[in-house]
Amino acid sequence: MDAQGRGRADDVDPADQWVLNPNTGEYELRLSPSAPPSGIPGPRRAAPSPTRAGAPAGRTATPVAPGRDVPPPRRRRSAPPEEPLPGRRGRRPVKQKSKAKKALLWTGGTMAFVLVAGATTGYFYLKHLEGNVGTTDVGDAAASSFSKDEAFNILIIGTDKRTGEGNEGYGDAGSVGHADTNILLHVAKDRTNATALSIPRDLIVDIPDCETKQEDGSETVVAGQEDVRFNRSLGESGRDAGCTMRTVEAATGIKPDHFVMADFNAVKTLTTAVDGVEVCVEKAVDDKKSKLVLPAGTSKVEGEKALAFVRTRHAFGNEGDLDRIKVQQQFLGSLMRKMTSGDTLTSPTKLLKLAEAATNALTVDKAIGKVGTLKDIALELKKVPTKNISFMTIPVKDNPAETVKATVVVEETQAPAIFDAIKNDVSFTEVKKQEKKEKAEVAARLKGTKSAASDVRVRILNGGAAAGSAQQQLAYLQTQAGVTKSDNAGNAEAALAKTTLEYAPDQADQARRLADIMGLSGSAMKPGKSVTNAQGLPAMTLTLGKDFKGAGVKLNSSAAAAPGVDKSTADKAQCAS
Repeated sequence: MDAQGRGRADDVDPADQWVLNPNTGEYELRLSPSAPPSGIPGPRRAAPSPTRAGAPAGRTATPVAPGRDVPPPRRRRSAPPEEPLPGRRGRRPVKQKSKAKKALLWTGGTMAFVLVAGATTGYFYLKHLEGNVGTTDVGDAAASSFSKDEAFNILIIGTDKRTGEGNEGYGDAGSVGHADTNILLHVAKDRTNATALSIPRDLIVDIPDCETKQEDGSETVVAGQEDVRFNRSLGESGRDAGCTMRTVEAATGIKPDHFVMADFNAVKTLTTAVDGVEVCVEKAVDDKKSKLVLPAGTSKVEGEKALAFVRTRHAFGNEGDLDRIKVQQQFLGSLMRKMTSGDTLTSPTKLLKLAEAATNALTVDKAIGKVGTLKDIALELKKVPTKNISFMTIPVKDNPAETVKATVVVEETQAPAIFDAIKNDVSFTEVKKQEKKEKAEVAARLKGTKSAASDVRVRILNGGAAAGSAQQQLAYLQTQAGVTKSDNAGNAEAALAKTTLEYAPDQADQARRLADIMGLSGSAMKPGKSVTNAQGLPAMTLTLGKDFKGAGVKLNSSAAAAPGVDKSTADKAQCAS
């Protein structure tokens, strides 16, 4: 074959033809219709000649058919010369298949080959990625499978164990890998919102007994401990990530479904894969311990500098772990924005780097250890708008048992409401939901005159809301809403999922006023009978259910209340201070 036939610019490498399918959000291998299939020779320029241009010396050229301006279709160089059909003796040109049909045959054959090759390559590449992922069998601490149709909780654990080249300067040299950074990620069932709840490593908790599997396949139970730091739930005494998951459930009442664990390398490799992450600091940073040097304002960090940014404690706030958590939340929000940005999602090169980096850096529970399952989780997360991903930290206070403050305990007046909202799949941001239309007769309960707030008489029961909710709502109604004729009647006999207001027919105008104050729906209003209040007067009965979001928060609001709790969202860039 002559040199002209090699390395033509119009040859198409199938590996370059991964195309983003907007319907699925995934890359698929396709042949570009604008590019000629690699198996079809392209035209060549040649001087006019009655013989085929470029024919090798010594080979008989195909003559130009008499009376035609265009030579007949050329045969491939490697094909043997065509023999004339019997009886034809070459007097007339042999009838050729049309160029269009020939091109179609070649394109179909090439397409089939590329698809088969691509599918095979894709399969082996997925197996390669799967081999990157480490897994831990944590038994019943994790769910047995991942469901795309349900809400789910993933515990993200960052360890302080020194692993990998270049990590000698970080963490405790003798660390067995404690739970250094911990985030419980809750993703709502309808994928409209998610909450990333940080758990301080210095939070005092009770670690329950934990069944773990050893390398030889045997099982052993690691004894629990009371009043110890949360970070000791991993690594110490052979505790695995399942022990950390059980500790989270014991401390919050929220059961993690799965876990994802990463070490120092994760931050370095992930940020490098997306060509850096933007961070912002209010003042210049020069931290001798972490070796982090940044000017005031916005900078791009990746690799070692990114790791230094999320690990430094001495450059921000009071130089404590709680301030570092805020910085890590800001960093994760920026990383999420970068990973879901157009220049990342539309770049096969970046996506492949990201896939390699993520799978090499992660250890997960067995149920999600397959790359296909990890992909499903990523696609479900992708559905959540970044403006509705809330970052929060468990409300805590200094440990009262310590003279020198080094650890924290749960703030009991604030934390239960946060835990309940997550357990009940309630967002901390306003989200649009498709509400079912109430039947006309139910909706009509809200229509009509409303009495003055000062004329509303109501007794409040706690029927499933957080402890203290009835008293808190009473205080709100009396001091801020003008409902002075109200009192706390204690706990209801049974817990309710939904808040209800029962009233007699002649109390309908009072019911409508209270419904307006509290954001009650028509279905929450229950025509019935009145009760006698402490003054011996007829009153309505308000029973606070599990859907109660906090004193003064309307029930028809889509956002849960988190009074006094710092919160940020993934869509907004913030500057660390």
